[in-house]
Amino acid sequence: MQSFAPQPRLLLFGAAELARPLGEFAAAMGYRVTVCDARRAFADPGRFPAAEVVVDRPDRWFRDHEDLVDRSTAVCVLTHDARFDVPVLTRALSSAAGYVGAMGSRRTHADRMARLRAAGVGEDRLAGLRSPIGLDLGGRGPEETALSVLAEIVAVRRGGSGLPLTAGTGPVHAL
Repeated sequence: MQSFAPQPRLLLFGAAELARPLGEFAAAMGYRVTVCDARRAFADPGRFPAAEVVVDRPDRWFRDHEDLVDRSTAVCVLTHDARFDVPVLTRALSSAAGYVGAMGSRRTHADRMARLRAAGVGEDRLAGLRSPIGLDLGGRGPEETALSVLAEIVAVRRGGSGLPLTAGTGPVHAL
């Protein structure tokens, strides 16, 4: 059976260690993956064989490619640097992306939210930010963290609860 649905996209801003397994797992799930980082030393295509790798400021790349973003696009901001996080998140939260998430601790999240408010992002847009990113799977390390992030992306995209299947009573796979 041939599908005419658009290929989902995963946009990874920040070539952090988490971006490697996150990009690999997403590509295996059929996502078209782009890794963008302003730091040439981190944006090494050899680290991300399953992705298009771009050296550019995340907000500038997003601005120049926003026409590619639709409901099937997931945006993950992994930079850990407010100079890059806030501008790209400001754009992503105003876009058609179906998922926007940012890496960081709860303290980093609170600081990021204050910076986004100061940048003029409204509460309605901020409500769409998934941060800290991922589901609580109790995982450790980049691979298990990537799994938790992709689980959250799939749950948001498909309307899943993120709860264990044992907690439900209806059909396991809804049509």
